[in-house]
Amino acid sequence: STQAKTLCPYTTLFRSSMSVWGQQEPQYTQYMFNPTVINPAYAGSLGYGSLFSMYRAQWIGLEGAPRTINLAYHQPIENSHLGIGANLLRDEIGPTSTTFAAVDISYTITLANESRLAFGIKAGGELFNIDNQKLKSFNPADPFLQQNLQNEFSPNIGVGLYYYNDKSYLGLSVPRLLETRFYDALAYSETKRKQHFYLVGGKVFDLSYNLKFKPAFVTKIVAGAPLQVDLTANFLYNERFTVGLAYRWSAALSALVGFKVNDRLSIGYGYDRETTRLSNFNSGSHELFLQFDLFKNTQIVETTRFF
Repeated sequence: STQAKTLCPYTTLFRSSMSVWGQQEPQYTQYMFNPTVINPAYAGSLGYGSLFSMYRAQWIGLEGAPRTINLAYHQPIENSHLGIGANLLRDEIGPTSTTFAAVDISYTITLANESRLAFGIKAGGELFNIDNQKLKSFNPADPFLQQNLQNEFSPNIGVGLYYYNDKSYLGLSVPRLLETRFYDALAYSETKRKQHFYLVGGKVFDLSYNLKFKPAFVTKIVAGAPLQVDLTANFLYNERFTVGLAYRWSAALSALVGFKVNDRLSIGYGYDRETTRLSNFNSGSHELFLQFDLFKNTQIVETTRFF
């Protein structure tokens, strides 16, 4: 066919993989630092405002590999049980790009032993693009490469539950309940975004007066895709320095470091190395985040939060 003749082998392989990759929402190694991106119930749980930014460059050296930018903010509403937040997400992979914006609102109730249970709703939408001219071709004038998909808008809604206390947390969420479909004229097929179910949890253990152990996990379930489980072990020294390791089941090993510059500003870095044959074609993934807490100078944070 004309399509088969004009597209190089790499492109054909990439296009066939898009049906699998395109169903997956962005993954994060340092997921525990911005849970609102997957769970709206986390909004406002810190007791003060928090601004978060993250950049992830995945599979360095592999052409068309994912690049993700996330900006987020959340805070409680004073004298109420409500929290609000917002997320802006930009995700690029190969010829496709997705820009997703959402607002979060949560409602929290206090349980026994100062534990809390929050319910959250996420409402937003995304713009989906396919730029077929980014594909390699022997004939750039081929009419198939001119059939792009531009700013295809789709609204969505998500829900979440988040249980937590001073030392542990557990969350369950579906950030996008509605399954959306986009037609790709070049591939003559539909790109379908399926529901992603997330289960996250973590706990803080005091090993000594200035050393804490913070294990955490996230499980992602998607119909038609393998179960994804991330297991993380972080150590926090003097409530300033974080170092840890993570394992993405049958996929990657990760190293994490973080530093609390002052009471408001924190930075962190994560590096992933694939444990599959994909490691032969890339030099790993890099992830950098910056967090700035916006509590008032007169505000007293009664209990230090470690997640």
